[in-house]
Amino acid sequence: MKPLVPDAATPPPTPAPRSDGDPGPGPGPGPDPWVHLRQHTPARIALGRVGVSLPTREVLGFSLAHAQARDAIHLPLDLATLADQLLADGWPAPLSLQSRAHDRHEYLLRPDLGRRLDDASVAALQAWRTQNAAPDLALVVGDGLSALGIQRHAALLLAAIRAALGGRLTLSPPVLVSQARVAVADEVGEQLGARMVALVVGERPGLSSPDSVGIYLTRAPRVGRNDAERNCISNVRPAGQDPLTAARRLAWLVHEGLRLGVTGVGLKDHSGLPMVAATSAQGLSG
Repeated sequence: MKPLVPDAATPPPTPAPRSDGDPGPGPGPGPDPWVHLRQHTPARIALGRVGVSLPTREVLGFSLAHAQARDAIHLPLDLATLADQLLADGWPAPLSLQSRAHDRHEYLLRPDLGRRLDDASVAALQAWRTQNAAPDLALVVGDGLSALGIQRHAALLLAAIRAALGGRLTLSPPVLVSQARVAVADEVGEQLGARMVALVVGERPGLSSPDSVGIYLTRAPRVGRNDAERNCISNVRPAGQDPLTAARRLAWLVHEGLRLGVTGVGLKDHSGLPMVAATSAQGLSG
């Protein structure tokens, strides 16, 4: 009687060719057809596998990206260093303000508190306004959900915005707000009497973008404006929409918004500027 289990020394039989011409299963998986796409994106594609699991390097890489995203949310913004950078770039002395959220824990639990200034900050803006003319554009910088992004990119971005505007508008001094949500810029702009306000704020970190920055533009800012009345320029960072292009896009939106008297859904971006750097676009089309 033949054994049910073949002898270990006996090689397995070679599968017969299929009638449709497919030779059937080979000795192992072939090269992943997605691998070449990894050079064009930080997205987690073509990760490979070991048995039914991910390779150790990919598991560790995911854990690192997750830790970086958490750090970006919780790390405090170094306002003193940022203010020194702005002064060195030729800006007037920045105004340092605080939202009604007094610390990071409260900021994360109470988004509403991050949308309004505390009383001392309102008083500081009112004092500035009594001695200065209302600006065409108020420039606000908020830590948002990624102080890391602001620390890395805000000074360069503000310098690029100033250059892109070409000196045709009056600007406020940089206004730095701790524990800031997007809507806090409305109150800043309202207190300064600005025609428009632009907020540079740290965006919610992703697993490949812990340092992303967004820019929000609002005409006739006042408390109570909604998101449909803003224009947003997102994913501003060297690996996303580069700061120089983002600054030029904002300048176009500012001038066009002032001409039309509107921002938000009524103001479409017809600047013709690319959404990604030229080198990235070439890579994606190659």
